Amino acid sequence: MASLPDVMELCLEKARDWVQKASSIAVLTGAGVSAESGVPTFRDAAGLWNQFRPEDLATPEAFARNPKTVWEWYNWRRSIIDQARPNAAHFALAELQQRVSRLTLITQNVDGLHQEAGSQRVLEIHGSIWRLRCTECGRVWIDRSVPLKLLPKCACSGLARPDVVWFGESLPHDVWQTAEVAASNCDLFLAVGTSAVVYPAAGLAKTAKRSGAKTIEINLEPTPISGFVDCTIKGPAAEIVPKLLTAA
Repeated sequence: MASLPDVMELCLEKARDWVQKASSIAVLTGAGVSAESGVPTFRDAAGLWNQFRPEDLATPEAFARNPKTVWEWYNWRRSIIDQARPNAAHFALAELQQRVSRLTLITQNVDGLHQEAGSQRVLEIHGSIWRLRCTECGRVWIDRSVPLKLLPKCACSGLARPDVVWFGESLPHDVWQTAEVAASNCDLFLAVGTSAVVYPAAGLAKTAKRSGAKTIEINLEPTPISGFVDCTIKGPAAEIVPKLLTAA
């Protein structure tokens, strides 16, 4: 019987072969990838923020009730993300996008680290912490100021909010539709650093497999899709993803 390290190595070799042969790849990344760059996961907090649940801060109702507190939390998150830099997984995925005929990068992360690493056409299904959206006219713009002036206003004088998806809100329609099409039409689907518990994103791996794609999961811990995908590789994304691009 093969030992666990041997099984992992065989799985890595198989995954590497699939990557090299694929002409169309869809990749879903989650908080685990950014965590390796020092970005706290959504539920990590410190000091004052231990007193709050994310559900009490990341909702339209919370923003309507106390926009100043919500913006203070987002300023705290922006200050941490501003110090973070892309890791080896981010750079490897950017390189893979250059090698493959078609690679669609779908991310649940709002930090912009994929773009900083050089990835193009990133589908940010949960939005971006660096974008603001006017609650009055709907205008969207980028502001990377750290700290951001509290209660930022639009040119129309409307109050701005983070352009991210909060609890109870739908994903941006066009972005999500593009992600679903990519999962349905790829040869290979990679789920990297995602807990696979937040829907509808967690369903993309199943969509890909039902459409005939090979499916690979890279994560530190087992997830709800671990028993469903074709290959599960346990380990840090920054260590494993670059290995998929190298010859055996």
